[in-house]
Amino acid sequence: MKNIRNFCIIAHIDHGKSTLADRLLQSTNTISERDMQDQVLDDMDLEREKGITIKSHAIQINYKHNGQDYVLNLIDTPGHVDFSYEVSRALAACEGALLLVDASQGIQAQTISNLYLAIDNNLEIIPVINKIDMDGAMIPEVTDQIIELIGCKQEDILLASGKSGIGIEEILTAIIERIPAPKGNEQAPLQALIFDSVFNSFRGIIVYFRILNGTVKKNDKIRFINTGAEYIADEVGVLKLGLSPRNEVKAGDVGYVITGIKNAKEVKVGDTITTTANPSTDVIKGFEDVKPMVFAGIFPVETDAFEELRDCMEKLRLNDASLTFELETSQALGFGFRCGFLGMLHMEIIQERLEREFNQTVITTVPNVSFTAVTVKGETIIVNNPTEMPDPTRIDHIDEPYIRAQMITKPEYIGNIMTLCITKRGTLINQGYLTPTRVELSFDMPLTEIVFDFYDKLKSMTRGYASFDYHPLEYRASDIVKMDILLNGEKVDALSALIHRSRAQDFGRKLCEKLKELLPRQQFQIAIQAAIGAKVIARENISAMRKDVTAKCYGGDISRKRKLLEKQKEGKKRMKQIGNVEVPQEAFLAVLKLND
Repeated sequence: MKNIRNFCIIAHIDHGKSTLADRLLQSTNTISERDMQDQVLDDMDLEREKGITIKSHAIQINYKHNGQDYVLNLIDTPGHVDFSYEVSRALAACEGALLLVDASQGIQAQTISNLYLAIDNNLEIIPVINKIDMDGAMIPEVTDQIIELIGCKQEDILLASGKSGIGIEEILTAIIERIPAPKGNEQAPLQALIFDSVFNSFRGIIVYFRILNGTVKKNDKIRFINTGAEYIADEVGVLKLGLSPRNEVKAGDVGYVITGIKNAKEVKVGDTITTTANPSTDVIKGFEDVKPMVFAGIFPVETDAFEELRDCMEKLRLNDASLTFELETSQALGFGFRCGFLGMLHMEIIQERLEREFNQTVITTVPNVSFTAVTVKGETIIVNNPTEMPDPTRIDHIDEPYIRAQMITKPEYIGNIMTLCITKRGTLINQGYLTPTRVELSFDMPLTEIVFDFYDKLKSMTRGYASFDYHPLEYRASDIVKMDILLNGEKVDALSALIHRSRAQDFGRKLCEKLKELLPRQQFQIAIQAAIGAKVIARENISAMRKDVTAKCYGGDISRKRKLLEKQKEGKKRMKQIGNVEVPQEAFLAVLKLND
């Protein structure tokens, strides 16, 4: 065990984690030249297209140092704030972390956030300045920033370039010399922490784990402590570029087990595996429960595809433990799921993965956050979607979740960021200069305001320089109202939204205008209204298609024409009473793109 090292790479988005991982694999000959490609660990098409890491990826490296053979287990982690749950799981399986900082960009918000996560897990931090061969590299300034942040010595900071392979040997040496070997007892009862799992249609569920104590052998009978289920370990092994079977995996190592489990509910990320023959009673303290930030409904386009969608969601949750969902029914859309996501990018990725990996076309409703309504009698009701909102006469007040947002930017963009945050109902808490060219701004803001397009606006206002990170605070009282959309007086529950009163009129007007463009004209007039309770705050009309009934009259008395028009009007009136308005799928998606 003294020759095993478990480490992960943490950094802000685009600071070169995956490229550095590529170089580490290449220089240790873990991957043959033939298999080598950029972002080799990012095996999802989506990851390659968007150039981001969505999943943490584990791989084992063999390395010879001073005549000794070492086994290094590397986990490459995502950098985006929406996937910080992946990072927390990777950290639970490691003893050390490479903290990567881009030489041309310096320390950014997510760097600090991930660093605190690693410190909470008592990991050994190795600071690395990456991209030192770039034209805009500011090595002395970034070195000062790291020293100020971590309090390390200048000689502890490594200089590297993932692209050209500078400093790779020094990094490997530092990993061996500075990161402690895993502690654990191979003879003790088995204790393994599940940190990920994936569904394979031929072999069932493949469970990835990190063994803290004990040994797991092929054909051992193992038990999942939380669910109590018992299985035979058909295959155990370690993670190379693919799965590499072994006869046994020992304490301190990262590996996988295949048991032929087909039911997704029986594997929980964060659970502990032990053997039936010599069980351990202690559950490893896994990672904290995930707190979804954004909620939206996901419904199948065809109502009879509901069961299939349920299976797909279960399989997807295996691979992405931060996805939470429960059943929901809607008058307009039928059966579906109420899903909790960590942010808008997470929601977009889940939707894409459902379409690509499982061929599911789905309708997503307006994303919103969860509020708490306190009734006149003092009861607290959690409101996750507009249909759960109690009657306004029963409500004493509504609390909405607030977050503390941290933005790091250049001084020239302070004005833009202030304006943006204040229009989003934010309050400035703190403003401090990290260095003469970098300012940190802290705002308290309602989560509802940053759910939609805050991040995109922040990036465009600061030409991509500002970095953004947030963490949840408490709930605070707020003037939240439920805005309904009525089509000919009928409520469409899938288009309802919970919104702050000051924003409701503007949002309602925009939504009515958008629906007027998207709804097809009918034989009768359609009234589109946005209403809060009984008060209509915006209205648009779609005029009826008219058949020219007077075409056959030429000349003659006007009363004959009038008679035909009156008869048509009567028919239209009757039609309107029984006419149902068809709402196309684009109308539901339009709400998401209102701010484009």
